[in-house]
Amino acid sequence: MEKIRNVTLSLEDGTLFHGRSFGYEKAVSGEVVFNTAMSGYPESLTDPSYAGQMMTLTYPLVGNYGVPPFTFGKDGIPEFMESEKIHVRALIVSDYSEKYSHWNGVESLGEWLKREEIPAITGIDTRRLTKVLREHGVMMGKILFDDEPDSDIEMENYGDINFVDRVSCKEVMVYAGGEILRHSCAQDLNNADIETFAGGMKKVVLVDCGVKANILRCLLKRGVAVIRVPWNYDFNNLKFDGLFISNGPGDPDTCDAAAQNIRKAMKNNNLPIFGICMGNQLLAKAAGAKIYKLKYGHRSHNQPVRMAGTNRCFITSQNHGYAVDNTTLPVDWEPLFLNMNDGSNEGIRHKSNPWFSAQFHPEACSGPTDTEFLFDEFVKMI
Repeated sequence: MEKIRNVTLSLEDGTLFHGRSFGYEKAVSGEVVFNTAMSGYPESLTDPSYAGQMMTLTYPLVGNYGVPPFTFGKDGIPEFMESEKIHVRALIVSDYSEKYSHWNGVESLGEWLKREEIPAITGIDTRRLTKVLREHGVMMGKILFDDEPDSDIEMENYGDINFVDRVSCKEVMVYAGGEILRHSCAQDLNNADIETFAGGMKKVVLVDCGVKANILRCLLKRGVAVIRVPWNYDFNNLKFDGLFISNGPGDPDTCDAAAQNIRKAMKNNNLPIFGICMGNQLLAKAAGAKIYKLKYGHRSHNQPVRMAGTNRCFITSQNHGYAVDNTTLPVDWEPLFLNMNDGSNEGIRHKSNPWFSAQFHPEACSGPTDTEFLFDEFVKMI
């Protein structure tokens, strides 16, 4: 019988939470955040936007539907996950269900976490933990094993690390017709090769800051070819019809190279540009606006947003800790969406050029799909 080990979550303000390990057994540190979604833990765990963070799930029962298979299509895109691996530093839950039942489940959550070497705690009072984070704001924390009192580890400063560089692709990848073309960043990409591979399809450059797989799926199913490039790749010598800026983890101020490349692309007033999450912030930075850190961020499937200037409201899936400062938008830009809970920015648009973005996730996997029409609007512009 496997020994159950007691663990302690230690927050940087000295608050302690005690529980039991059900994941990989190692001490770890990270920024402690909370997510209020009731389902979707396979998608959230594999979302690159969670890199460097320890995710607390507020819904009490976790693991009851297991984990789907890690299968990939011919184009290399995972079929049931949001990336090729787990990105969170650790998982924190109230009540872990060892037994699971689901038509698509192939292993338990604990088995998956152990295989990918991700620590996890159960038995934590997640309601109290969430209240602490809401009052204080997100903070750094450590998971330590009670029977290893000398295993203390150093805590990194989350805001100082360029997590986008850690999760972005390292090569250029072109997706078209269910196939993939890979190209080294060390060599010039031949536009003629892309044209031959894409077969005359409209081409979208996707700046990969930690892109979720469902963003790729949503673009590809609308009949465009996608040229996926690393976050700091200068794509402006490529021939393309639209620019997409993806989600990603961490502080957008660590990604100035991406903002500079976007600013170059904006010299073409007719080029359609669409950004999501981190993409919203980088588009705003390229325009000249400023970004600030939210107290505890928006991480859930039920964030209400309103389209600016209208009474149209949408329920959205979100995962971000930073926001655009509306008061710093240049005169030719305006907010596109606003958060109905705290009034923060949820998207921007240019008043005359075809440039817009959303802070939330219109592709929402898992979560509501109320705003997936934004992909249609973008493709129509191309």
